[in-house]
Amino acid sequence: MRVLSCDICKKKVDDPVTGRNFFFYQNRDICEVCKDALEVTIKNTVRTKQPFAYDWYRKLVMDNVEKSIQKGRV
Repeated sequence: MRVLSCDICKKKVDDPVTGRNFFFYQNRDICEVCKDALEVTIKNTVRTKQPFAYDWYRKLVMDNVEKSIQKGRV
């Protein structure tokens, strides 16, 4: 049995399955609940960006992940 902990909320996830209940952003481990909250947080910002650029999106996601880790929540 593997156990990982979310870097944001520090909850432990038993038997993590990548892409189902645990996600990796560069070198950060994020649980499904935090990933969903992160997507809601950045959704409006992404919709207003024209033209869309993947480099900008990756930076936006990682900046939000780092801020969330410092706060301990999304």
